[in-house]
Amino acid sequence: MVMEEGGQRDRGRRAPATAQAEERRIFLELGEQNFDAIYLSTYRTACKLRFIQKRCNLHLIDIYNVIEAVRDAGLNAVELNAGISVTRLENLVSSLFNQLSKRLPTTHTINPQQSTVLLVEFLLAPDSRLTVFSVKAMLATLCGGKLVDKLRYVFSQVSDSNGVLVLSKFDQFLREALKLPTAVYEGPSFGYTQTLARSCFPQQKRVMLNMFLDIVADPPQCLIWLPLMHRLANVEHVYHPVSCSYCRSNGMTGFRYRCLRCRGYQLCQNCFWRGNTSGSHSNKHQMKEHSSWKSPATKIGRALSRTLGCVSSREPPHPIYPEEPERTLNLANIMYDMTSQHSHIYYTKYQKVIPTRSINFDANKQKRELIAQLESKNREILAEIKRLRAEHDAACQTSPEKSSTNPTLLAELRLLRQRKDELEQRMSSLQESRRELMVQLEGLMKLLKAQAAGSSHSSPSRPSPSAVRSVGAVPSQAHMYPPQDSLAGVGGDVQEAFAQGPRRNLRNDLLVAADSITNTVSSLVKELHSDDSREEEERLLNGKERGTVLLPTFFFNCIYAVLNRLIG
Repeated sequence: MVMEEGGQRDRGRRAPATAQAEERRIFLELGEQNFDAIYLSTYRTACKLRFIQKRCNLHLIDIYNVIEAVRDAGLNAVELNAGISVTRLENLVSSLFNQLSKRLPTTHTINPQQSTVLLVEFLLAPDSRLTVFSVKAMLATLCGGKLVDKLRYVFSQVSDSNGVLVLSKFDQFLREALKLPTAVYEGPSFGYTQTLARSCFPQQKRVMLNMFLDIVADPPQCLIWLPLMHRLANVEHVYHPVSCSYCRSNGMTGFRYRCLRCRGYQLCQNCFWRGNTSGSHSNKHQMKEHSSWKSPATKIGRALSRTLGCVSSREPPHPIYPEEPERTLNLANIMYDMTSQHSHIYYTKYQKVIPTRSINFDANKQKRELIAQLESKNREILAEIKRLRAEHDAACQTSPEKSSTNPTLLAELRLLRQRKDELEQRMSSLQESRRELMVQLEGLMKLLKAQAAGSSHSSPSRPSPSAVRSVGAVPSQAHMYPPQDSLAGVGGDVQEAFAQGPRRNLRNDLLVAADSITNTVSSLVKELHSDDSREEEERLLNGKERGTVLLPTFFFNCIYAVLNRLIG
């Protein structure tokens, strides 16, 4: 009674206009959300209470924070039916939000004073007379966290010392919890009646913790909004990559509703809650609620697994808890009775205990010293392992650097590159000589063609013996190549000239020129083969051994073909 009178005096000290403005602020914000347009009362109530929860920042506080704040306020030792003053309620709520402000990161800050004012005024809105049990029940219902933890705390408040539900206490919990829907103007849908508690549980049966969790998790009609409020919190940020069949929005957030009769007809939660339909769909059609998105491939895989029996059995909705409550420790056997014995008896007992304690202290000291020695050795071993690992990593990193900076290898690489440049220059000079010889041979063929056209009636003559001897000096391997194939690289004028019959003096001049070309090419071949060891090294490095052989072979083929045509 004293606490109730104190609460009435605290409420009387407040200015009426200020208190009324603060009281109406949260309800004005609630009305701006237009939740009354939701035609389903369960979703309407859950949405309103979820808004209150987030507006007061209660979604950031779990049931364990509430239990800690209640213990700090000393309400755990107070009778449940005792009244609580407004000042004490404000201190309790203020400690909740002050501790929350300390736990939150710097990027997420709240205003503890504003949250305290909003929550206190909302708790006082249904009934100005609050008890300890009503504060516990409403805070446990509105706070965040897991639903099963909240229900376990509620059961601890409505059960006896043996862990059996007391129906009268549960009836009192329903009376206090259903004040929340009444505060948001949903009393006609979820109001309290005296028969609610008896209709929730089977008669003539002991209700333990696990049965209580099973029944309330699959809630009775009066508490169906409680698990729905938790499901709303879980799906607030769930995205469904499909468009709504009514509002045509690209993607849905929250719940997704699929019609079981209209193929491919899906609605977002806002359209479904407000009864929006289009086409042949009707609100009477059965809808399925989805709280997550699954791709078609995932659905097919789950269907196959279910068909093959690979899906494990469903786990229970909550863990199985022991039926018997935890027993408190009985410390009476280790406490001395101060009234039955004199003080000198305690002195004697303590004197007997002190040597034993000193021995135990010495043994513990030796153990601590041994532990310290082992820890120091462990640190030394770890330091040695770290040092060896660092040396190994340094050796692995410096070995390629040393090999890349070896002066001997660099000098050899420089010489090989220089030799490569020299051979490339020699190849270019040989190709230039080849082009000059081709030009000379082309000029001779043009001259032969012009003189053959001027003396078309003269008789052919045989080659001179000197020319024959020059031809005989050609290696016999030249006769292995056909004339047409050998003249494939010669100009068209040369081939046409060889198709006609030349004069004897022109043949002699041509044979002399061929001898000159043969001698020149022979000298080039000797020069090329003079440094075979270096040539072989360059061939292995660059793979260019084919170019130095094809050039003299080509000239020999041309000369042999010319001589064969002249002799033939």
